[in-house]
Amino acid sequence: MAKTASTPGGSGKASGTQKEKDVPPPLPEPLRVPVADSHTHLDMQTGTVEEALAKAASVGVRTVIQVGCDLAGSRWAAETAAAHPGVWATVALHPNEAPRIVLGDPDGWSRQGAREPGGDIALDAALDEIAALAALPQVRGVGETGLDHFRTGPEGMAAQERSFRRHIAIAKDHGKALVIHDREAHDDVLRVLAEEGAPDTVVFHCYSGDAAMAEICAERGYYMSFAGNVTFKNAQPLRDALAVAPLDLVLVETDAPFLTPVPYRGRPNAPYLIPLTLRAMAEVKGVPEDTLATAVAANTARVFGY
Repeated sequence: MAKTASTPGGSGKASGTQKEKDVPPPLPEPLRVPVADSHTHLDMQTGTVEEALAKAASVGVRTVIQVGCDLAGSRWAAETAAAHPGVWATVALHPNEAPRIVLGDPDGWSRQGAREPGGDIALDAALDEIAALAALPQVRGVGETGLDHFRTGPEGMAAQERSFRRHIAIAKDHGKALVIHDREAHDDVLRVLAEEGAPDTVVFHCYSGDAAMAEICAERGYYMSFAGNVTFKNAQPLRDALAVAPLDLVLVETDAPFLTPVPYRGRPNAPYLIPLTLRAMAEVKGVPEDTLATAVAANTARVFGY
């Protein structure tokens, strides 16, 4: 999950630009081979779940993985997956959520609003609930968890790492995929995985490493999921990583409503835009669209066991 900032409109021109950015992009040409969106946040998107799923299915995106980032979102993910065929859930405390539980969140940045410091006792209680949710049959992954050195400062890193290690244990206890959020923390994420012993299935969501790290992931059998930012002009290191990533370890995702692929960067993202990212990825890989779609569909089904 990424975070975007909203700015209130000022002049008429700015307001018009903002309105344009709020308009959902048009439907892309449908895929011939159906695929899955391996990482999305339907609870952060506009419209109903039913509308989002119907729109996605109309372009060949027939399965979505709804990802939890906090207790409320993880409960919602599990409930939504239980209610809708073609939706599977993952549950977790986002790396930036763990420090808020331990240290407090006076500004109310998260969806829970302002919170008092709860310490390790509160974090352990929250992780116990994540463990209980992870046992549900419609929950097919534990994540997004990991480390984020961009948004959380040094004071929150101990809570992040404590939380990450517990998520690894939960994934192994329940035989579920571990879905990793890694932002400017590559070496530490790989270190903790090695120290704890990685689960059988590990996914680097919104892969953000370079080609050298992709080779390490490939050696260890870690999956790499690419989002719309692989299409951004300044994302050549991501394209270099994708180029060396083995076809049987590649997934595609939206991380919607964030990271909308070009030419619609900055507008609302949603699972129905997966074809744009997949086609850009096929170009980078130098393979036909149908070849990549077939591989991605099989990989996602294998990762999440559906």
